[in-house]
Amino acid sequence: MSDIIRRHRVAALLGAALIVSPFVASFAQSSGSAVATTQTPVAGITAPNGSFAPIVAVDKPAVVTVTTVMKAQPQDMSEEQSFGGNSPFDDYFRQFFGDQGIPMPKTPPQQAQRAEALGSGFIVDADGTIVTNNHVIDGATSIKVTLDDGTELPAKLVGHDAKNDLAVLKIKADKPLPTVKWGDSDKLMPGDQVLAIGNPFGIGTTVTAGIVSARGRDLNSGPFDDFIQIDAPINHGNSGGPLVDVAGNVVGINTAIYSPNGGSVGVGFAIPSDQAQKVVAKLMKGGNIQYGYLGVQIQPVTPDVAGAVGLDHPGGALVSEVTEGSPAAKAGIKTGDVITSFAGEAIKDPKDLSRAVADVAPGAKETLDVWRGGKTVQISADVGRNSDDVKSASTEGDNQKPSAGQALRVPSLGLGLTDLTPDIREELNLAANQHGAVVERVNPDKAAANAGLQPGDVIVAVDQSPVRNARQANQAIAEAGKSGRKSVLLLVDRGDAQIFVAIHFAAG
Repeated sequence: MSDIIRRHRVAALLGAALIVSPFVASFAQSSGSAVATTQTPVAGITAPNGSFAPIVAVDKPAVVTVTTVMKAQPQDMSEEQSFGGNSPFDDYFRQFFGDQGIPMPKTPPQQAQRAEALGSGFIVDADGTIVTNNHVIDGATSIKVTLDDGTELPAKLVGHDAKNDLAVLKIKADKPLPTVKWGDSDKLMPGDQVLAIGNPFGIGTTVTAGIVSARGRDLNSGPFDDFIQIDAPINHGNSGGPLVDVAGNVVGINTAIYSPNGGSVGVGFAIPSDQAQKVVAKLMKGGNIQYGYLGVQIQPVTPDVAGAVGLDHPGGALVSEVTEGSPAAKAGIKTGDVITSFAGEAIKDPKDLSRAVADVAPGAKETLDVWRGGKTVQISADVGRNSDDVKSASTEGDNQKPSAGQALRVPSLGLGLTDLTPDIREELNLAANQHGAVVERVNPDKAAANAGLQPGDVIVAVDQSPVRNARQANQAIAEAGKSGRKSVLLLVDRGDAQIFVAIHFAAG
């Protein structure tokens, strides 16, 4: 996504609007002040039996407004009210008071002001359990919930999870509260009708209609991104509100918008209910969630990668690096393995593996199916505990070009390779025992460039066999071409990470 995806927190500061700087996504959270915006009308929406009213009548009473109070940073006085320091009034006071030894007027002390922000939520249990977004309550010193009938109640934070952007609140009421039911987001298809319910801009509970535009959107806002894209208008203040299907069941949690102007342009995103429900169930037990940890860097299995490792179709997660001392290393998982299932669940792509491992309680022993050496191998691993202190390896290198030298040409791929020298090791910050072939140059019109190989990459293995120098790498690539394979798989050191690059011979 481009930089017009924005996150906003709009707060009310003693009645004045404060917009804290936008960056990367746009969370639908709002102040109580109405903001003028242009919404894209939804054309051609037809409700079941001609009206959505029966759905709204059942679900709307269970949708709440979440008001959070947080301590704002001290606010600078305006220039018209500020004296002393670098004030434009300094010269005036110096002229009439400063030279006479009369003390200069002092700047009034800055005071932290109370900030309020609004979001939405929905009741999932008649005892007062409420689901909302984590970013709605993040940093709050107190939380208040306003029911659909106008009743205001203090709320307690039961648990929250920043990685999934979910939070659970609890309120106490003197009667059972209306609730909404969870639906099955996995059954949603592009084109299905949905309703978004929430409190945009603090104007009151609002319902908008639209369709599912796409599934599986990744906004790069967290490790478990799998958003439902919708065209039902959602705006600031809708965050945490329910997305419901035509049966009135919650199939998503409205979370973010894509907008060049801060208002709805018909591109919104919701967390799928099947993902949210599992997290909410854990949060209802209190506190934060501990995620499972395997300790591998993974990448997708493209058709070229599949052909290079002997798989008959792309799928799974290719292990490009195993963290030393990690559960994966202890279990015997190796670089070049393709993980095709975990804990009995098929792994279609790296996201599948990340979610499957995260859902496992630390300390559990799970079985993995791994494609290795042309056959499936079963491996048992003790899942560890993930934390923010455990850093995942980067997939981006420094893109540094090694010192020029006599390069060994690999015309089939469009590469120039050279051996590692002390100067190149120092320039690329490589260990003394590092072996491999350094990419000295890449022909922009050949297959290696199309596959993303870069000058400064160090090829450490060809088709999962280690190479020590440029000659060995060239020979291994030539043998792969003679074998009749459509592509060759290179393991590359780039910066602080290892990645696999599959290069199609026919593309050269």
